[in-house]
Amino acid sequence: MDQVKHTIDDLINQASSYLHKKSNIDVIIKAYEVAKKQHEGQFRKSNDPYIQHPLEVAYMLSEYHAGPNTIAAGLLHDVLEDTEITYDKMVELFGEDITSIVDGVTKISKLKYMTQEKVLAKTHQKILIAMAKDIRVILVKLVDRVHNMRTLEFQPVEKQKKIARETIDLYAPLAHRLGMYRIKAELEDLSLRYLDPELYNHIKELITIQREARGEDINNMTEKLNTLLSTTDIKDFKIKGRIKNIYSVCDKMQRKNLQFDEIYDLMALRIIVPTVEDCYHVLGIIHGEWKPIPGRFKDYISTPKPNLYQSLHTTIVGPNGKIYEIQIRTYEMDSVAEFGVAAHWSYKEENKNYTPQKEQEEISTKMRWYRDLLNYTEVDDDNDDPMYKVKEDIFSASVYVFTPRGDVLDFPVGSTPLDFAYRVHTEIGNRTVGAIINGRIVPLTYKLKTGDVVEIKTSPNFNGPVESWLKIVKTSHAKHKIISILNKRQREMLITEGKADFERTCKAEGASSIKLDDKLIAKNFGKVNIVNVDDFYYEIGKKSLSSKAAINRILGRGEEKLDDEALIKHYQQLESKAKRSTNEFGVIVDGLEKAQIKIASCCHPVYGDDIVGFVSKGQGIVVHRSECHNNFSNNQERMINVYWDSSTDNRRYESQLLIISFDRRNIIADIVTLLTGVNNLTIASISSNKNKQNNLQTKLKLTVDNVNTLDAAIKKIQMIEDVYSIERVIK
Repeated sequence: MDQVKHTIDDLINQASSYLHKKSNIDVIIKAYEVAKKQHEGQFRKSNDPYIQHPLEVAYMLSEYHAGPNTIAAGLLHDVLEDTEITYDKMVELFGEDITSIVDGVTKISKLKYMTQEKVLAKTHQKILIAMAKDIRVILVKLVDRVHNMRTLEFQPVEKQKKIARETIDLYAPLAHRLGMYRIKAELEDLSLRYLDPELYNHIKELITIQREARGEDINNMTEKLNTLLSTTDIKDFKIKGRIKNIYSVCDKMQRKNLQFDEIYDLMALRIIVPTVEDCYHVLGIIHGEWKPIPGRFKDYISTPKPNLYQSLHTTIVGPNGKIYEIQIRTYEMDSVAEFGVAAHWSYKEENKNYTPQKEQEEISTKMRWYRDLLNYTEVDDDNDDPMYKVKEDIFSASVYVFTPRGDVLDFPVGSTPLDFAYRVHTEIGNRTVGAIINGRIVPLTYKLKTGDVVEIKTSPNFNGPVESWLKIVKTSHAKHKIISILNKRQREMLITEGKADFERTCKAEGASSIKLDDKLIAKNFGKVNIVNVDDFYYEIGKKSLSSKAAINRILGRGEEKLDDEALIKHYQQLESKAKRSTNEFGVIVDGLEKAQIKIASCCHPVYGDDIVGFVSKGQGIVVHRSECHNNFSNNQERMINVYWDSSTDNRRYESQLLIISFDRRNIIADIVTLLTGVNNLTIASISSNKNKQNNLQTKLKLTVDNVNTLDAAIKKIQMIEDVYSIERVIK
């Protein structure tokens, strides 16, 4: 589709409509000149000179009355990523403020989007953290995405779908949460155009037909409203129409299982007046003239949406029985409805003390959910990934409820009083014993509805949470808090049990003189990642370490292995019936003195893994990991019990890891560096290539002495930023 191509003169004229200081216009011109020089010789897929893209981004920013630094950042937003200019050089040319915005946009642009839930959440995390630091970064990125979507036709089909899916999953919801309806609607419609062209064109055609059919009705109703309101003392009013965007129509039809003809708010009339009092006055006049449809009135003025949206919505039966949705709002509310946070955010040139920090403060005081976001980004000791919960809790909110003090909190559909309790405070959640909604007692399984007034009943004698609550709560925030406490409680219980077990065994073994401290534990068990007394008791409590073997290690008695104690005990029970068979793999076959053993090449079992033997023709007994997906259920008669030999010493086992990560410089070096610190591990080979999603796929072949060493290696790799999947290879 043809797009208007703006020039630098267009940008200056638009910016000059609200920027009157020469210094502010000069910084925009300077940014344009630098960007044009840096992008010289670069072209877009559309064959336009590359500078056209940042110029369009800057022009859209000026339409939102963004500040000069934000517009300059829009012009420069691809310079750090796509040209030779450095961060320090940009600071020298434009200062820290503009450079930090450009750098934030660059970091978001480098994120490799994937549709898997965990990776999508991780992407949200990085974007939201960037937004918490400076929301201008997101404004530039959203406008950048709008122009990229407008020119998506020049990309290959596969890339069109990938970018469209990313846009509908990530950027359109983000625009919605910022209240930027225009951007949201355009991103949604353009995404649908590429994801499902047939559906897009079908709904577009139906809307066109409906608009033509109802055009006369809308015009007649507009005239009647004009006549009616002209008789009042409201002089400065405006009436205009609104047509629901294509994606919203499709979404509503699918969510509510409606036919197109059942979408009554497809076309709405909007009445814009000067004051809030005028809004309610107009509502009374309309309801006095035409009959309102029960249950279709919404007051978003007294209860604004978290994205600042305010308006009165009513649906009436108008002349000739025709149904009309009418929205009533002030001019300021209309601006917020169109431009969202940016409407409160126009650059205040006349205010000499207006800084980016004050800009952030102004936004956070107006947007409750944005304040929540700032809290989400604080360090959370219970979770290495504190933002994982944000995607669902912030982006999917559509139920708005009141606290007893009248504050509004927003939740995803399906949330319960427990979600409310944990949002207010963790301790309130933990002590919750009941809930009162709208003055009546409800069960904790009650599903919150918009407009509910929620009061939580707590008891100091109740020590929650309980495991069944995980099936009740909806938000990731509440689930995270509950799981964290349950895990902590479980760990404390196992530590207590482990301590009692160890002390009983010490008494029985005549080893009561042992005095444990962290130094002693780290010295004797550090190789298996047990480094303090609590960890030591915990491992005993969960039966992964036997007290007797631990005492022998501390006192230097014998060479009994501590790896996979449960399997060793199981073997010892069979020892009277089975004879040991020494072989190069350290595997014992139940009842056989000698056996031909082979380690399976499909799953690479390592000493300490749960294993099973399979009698294979011509190969003897092949030892597999129990979870190997080469299922033997159809050949039960060929399966045989096998065990690791507890006297296994100095044997080495091969294992393979598959690591999926974002493709960034030095990530392979990071992996190798971390693994060199793991004892009893050797890197046999390493190779990498890009997968279909353009992410890095790294295969590691390792040799290790046991499964604990392998687990330690996996934990090390998980610490590397941009690694999001590690698995042992099973062919």
